[in-house]
Amino acid sequence: MTTVGNSTAAYFNRSLSQMAELRGSIERLQTQVATGQRIERASDDPTGAARLRSLDRLERLGEIEEENAAKLAQDLTFAADQVGGVANVIARARELALSAASDTLPEAARNAIAEELEQLGEELFDRANATSLTGEPLFAGTAAGPAFTRDGAGSVTYAGNNQIGSVRVAPGTEIERGVAGNDVFEFSAGGAPTNTFALVDGLAAALRGGAADPTAAAQAALEGLDVALESATRNQAVLGTRLAWVEVVQQNQADRSISVAEQRSEVGDTDIASAIAQLQQTLTALEASQASFARVSSLSLFRAL
Repeated sequence: MTTVGNSTAAYFNRSLSQMAELRGSIERLQTQVATGQRIERASDDPTGAARLRSLDRLERLGEIEEENAAKLAQDLTFAADQVGGVANVIARARELALSAASDTLPEAARNAIAEELEQLGEELFDRANATSLTGEPLFAGTAAGPAFTRDGAGSVTYAGNNQIGSVRVAPGTEIERGVAGNDVFEFSAGGAPTNTFALVDGLAAALRGGAADPTAAAQAALEGLDVALESATRNQAVLGTRLAWVEVVQQNQADRSISVAEQRSEVGDTDIASAIAQLQQTLTALEASQASFARVSSLSLFRAL
């Protein structure tokens, strides 16, 4: 019985190996076209795979920083709106104090002014204890409870702290998350420490008969209200500046996100047109190899019989 020679066996092995390699290339190209991803496993392109891992880390970090910036912008906007409302309340209280500083003002008018001042005092207290959408106090620093508390006598005191805390929004960039309530509402007027609540509530009480000379009390309150208004507008400007900074950072984040996406596409995405052309060439090569193998193997088998 005649056997196939060593040279023929070697040819068969080479042909089978070549066709297996071509099939592997076809499967890889088909996967690349179907998924749009050029690198299926690290061995396909070790350098490219390492670059993609680095881009993945940048992307995850960027997402965290984008979330931080979005929440910070939201909190700063809320805080700025509240402090702006406080400034409006103080400005109205000053208008009322100016009206009450007239010697000719009748008692009924003073009582009406006192009533409005009491309502303004309640609004101030509510705004001072405003919270974010997630329920965190806006003006308590890092304290968890309300920024201000009121005792049985109606006196308002600051219950927060001065530790504002900051938020990372970009590599090497952290922005303070707000302002402390005592910076907004506490100050010195006439050389003595006081707060906005005491000025407004105190004037209301004086106009209801709590002071021997309500007119003088109203005149004295004007200086303190001016200081209170300056404090509120200054802190509103601080919040506005930080918010503008966050907006710049968010634009930079958007640009960086686009850059990372472009780099990811450049490194890892399939060039569909090129992949399809390579796939067609490889299919053609496989068909030719199969046809050639079939012809040669038939001849070899015939000679062996």
